[in-house]
Amino acid sequence: MEHFIVSARKYRPTTFNEVVGQRAITKTLDNAIEHNHLAQALLFTGPRGVGKTTCARILAKKINDDGTHHEDEDFAFNIFELDAASNNSVDDIRNLIDQVRIPPQVGSYKVYIIDEVHMLSSAAFNAFLKTLEEPPKHAIFILATTEKHKIIPTILSRCQIFDFKRITVNDIKSQLAEVAVSEGIQAEDDALHIIAQKADGAMRDALSMFDRVVSFSGKNLTRIAVTENLNVLDYSYYFKVTDLLLSNNIPEVLTAFDEILSRGFDGHHFIAGLASHFRDLLVCRNPETIKLLEVGDQVKEMYLDQSKKATQEFLLQGIELANDCDLKYKNSRNQRLLVELCLLQLASLTFSGEKKNSGNKHFVIPPSHFKVSKDRLKQLQDPKSEPKTEPEEKVSTKTTTSEEVSTEEKNSEPVKVFERPQIVAERNAEKISALSLKSIRKKQELKKELIAQQPAAEELPVEEFSEGAMLKAWKAYTNEIESQGKFNLHSHLTMGIPKLEGTLIHLVFPNDTIKLEVEREKHQLLEHLRSNLKNYEIDLSIEVVESELKRYAYTPLEKFEKLKEKNPLVETLRKEFDLDL
Repeated sequence: MEHFIVSARKYRPTTFNEVVGQRAITKTLDNAIEHNHLAQALLFTGPRGVGKTTCARILAKKINDDGTHHEDEDFAFNIFELDAASNNSVDDIRNLIDQVRIPPQVGSYKVYIIDEVHMLSSAAFNAFLKTLEEPPKHAIFILATTEKHKIIPTILSRCQIFDFKRITVNDIKSQLAEVAVSEGIQAEDDALHIIAQKADGAMRDALSMFDRVVSFSGKNLTRIAVTENLNVLDYSYYFKVTDLLLSNNIPEVLTAFDEILSRGFDGHHFIAGLASHFRDLLVCRNPETIKLLEVGDQVKEMYLDQSKKATQEFLLQGIELANDCDLKYKNSRNQRLLVELCLLQLASLTFSGEKKNSGNKHFVIPPSHFKVSKDRLKQLQDPKSEPKTEPEEKVSTKTTTSEEVSTEEKNSEPVKVFERPQIVAERNAEKISALSLKSIRKKQELKKELIAQQPAAEELPVEEFSEGAMLKAWKAYTNEIESQGKFNLHSHLTMGIPKLEGTLIHLVFPNDTIKLEVEREKHQLLEHLRSNLKNYEIDLSIEVVESELKRYAYTPLEKFEKLKEKNPLVETLRKEFDLDL
């Protein structure tokens, strides 16, 4: 097997003109050499794979080439490369300083290229300061790093800094096209564009991916082969999902998302890509911003066609929803559900079957995609209810004005309303919002309906009863709540003796807290008393008298005083045995 040289090494630039995407820096260095205006300490900083070390080697070769040497001369004896990641101690820098003092045997300059210079220790930086500030005339230092912020300011102030930028997608694609021609490979424009995007501004990464895809697909480089080998989510998925969202086809959207997950793609990657897709569609809507779209010509036509279908409002809200999902994704415990909910909201943006309030953030999901029978829907809302077999009565939808309501109330005869049906009406009315006229009318209708269903006042029993019978029913109720574990309520109800006045039972408590707790149980208590005593005119009167506090003993001392009031001999017993509380 023949020795294979990777494209990143085989096509490494040998002159400044061959460097891709760093025209400003190469032009500056070329002019500095030509006009003899080159600094002795240079710092090349920027992302990986953008040409820092390549430019350092070209510079080192060019400053020693005076035209009298052979064209293939690389001046290897004059160029010293030091990897600061593995040679970062003080001793390594001292050895370098000792070498700097010796002048070059061939050429005019010794060039020292220190790569990953931010890895030097603090002591090594300090040992290097003096030599870097005042080097010999024949020495030039070129420092290269990807993390400029880790270099101490005293080093930065002694260097001329060159910031290398990320290489654009178009520049990388053009370079890959030239490499493909040199290698005799047929490559689709979209395939090279995907590689350039995946490289994220690094030419070395792009060439490495190019070699990998060529090994996979051979001499014919297609978009499908690139997306499959690099595990890139193809444009076609985003176009398909967007069409489904615009048509409100929720089941197909969820199926498409499941297919994407089954192919091994991450949901976070998908939702972030969908937000970028919406951004590209938004860019296509204005002729002035189409140049911001970094895609191939074939895909650009697809974007232009789909941008005509999507409204600007849909795209803006879609970007907001997708971006919000992107931010919440890492902290979500059910990440798939989070993305699916986002897709449901996106599919509801263009649904015109329901009115949406522009002031809120709630989006309507089209009910046509979730067909559930009326009986089943009621059963889901109320699990205790059973589906009706009888035909439902038609409910009048006529709107009643406030004047009509007031007229009906005036003309209607006063109806004696007992507390029990009134409380039931209030309980059911709690589920209805009280922030609109419609809800108020609904409460009134519900109340009238419940009153109509109750038996007439003359049909309810109103038998006489004695105070002893009342106390007996009262004790039975307190025993029942004690068996249920309601010990606080049992303590409150047995705190004093209720007093009967006609059909009104008086209760007195020392504070409002006890009163509130008893009032919560008032309706169940009344229901028990009325049914047992067979008198539906019974009612409770609950009062708070702070002086009643003295009637009850809480602390051990108060309990002792109470016992002493009942039996004075208790005090004699305490003194006799010298007891203490």
